[in-house]
Amino acid sequence: MRSLCLPCFAKVNLRLHIVGRRPDGYHELRTIFQTISLHDELELELRRAPGIQLECDDPSLPTGRENLVYRALHLLRRELAVKTGVYARLRKRIPVGRGLGGGSSNAAVALIGLLRLLRRRPPVPRLLAWAARLGADVPFFLLGGTALGIGRGEQVFPLPDMPRRTLVVVSPSGLSVNTREAYGWLAPRLTKRPADPTVFTFCALCWKRWSGGLANDFEPVVFRRHPRLRVLRRALLRRGAAEAALAGSGSAVFGVFPNPAQARRAALLFPDDRVFVVQTIARETYRRALGLHELL
Repeated sequence: MRSLCLPCFAKVNLRLHIVGRRPDGYHELRTIFQTISLHDELELELRRAPGIQLECDDPSLPTGRENLVYRALHLLRRELAVKTGVYARLRKRIPVGRGLGGGSSNAAVALIGLLRLLRRRPPVPRLLAWAARLGADVPFFLLGGTALGIGRGEQVFPLPDMPRRTLVVVSPSGLSVNTREAYGWLAPRLTKRPADPTVFTFCALCWKRWSGGLANDFEPVVFRRHPRLRVLRRALLRRGAAEAALAGSGSAVFGVFPNPAQARRAALLFPDDRVFVVQTIARETYRRALGLHELL
């Protein structure tokens, strides 16, 4: 039977603004996503035996219906009335609970990979709707590169790719942040924020040509509860980062460095944490790596 192996790239948020609480209980976002070279690997294989079998090299992650890869495969098989079984093997490298989008990326790549194996090309709006059912960040990983996210983050619009940058991503040992809890910390302050600009005004203000300006509304509340993350951010700046910020709701922190050599030197100065020296990934590079030209 057919099989393939695909990378599942991580992301950072170059800007993340939380406008307010929505009537449905979620929060309204304005964010700029950026894919980076740090990635997991997902191997998929069609099998004659029915059902889904998922294996993962991280024993802390479930391999049943709680896993986003399993859920993505189950959703697609149900929507397309697929009888063929699927074997999936997930090799994790993106730290879990660090705001780097690993689970969402895994889910999107599961959709992409199974569609490629089945040689099916559903309408793009339908594919994006399936992705949004799995999680707010999942639609972005069908696009990659640099993109504007609005709504809960599930409405994505491609932006011009930022110039290639080298990042140092620090994943603090023994410290993760629950995204749902982080939103709860924000809620009281957000009810007092003024009306948000339109998508196009936001784009014009925040993105003509990226030359800096990282921002993340989670930082004040997350740093207050986890002071070590503020220390890590300051350490990246002291060690040569032009800018540094929290990744999503955390707990990873990343810095943008002038060149790879300086980034590698800085990475050596965090011996107690997992550290990754990565590059930003442009949209076309992302599309080629995942074979998206076959689907979109």
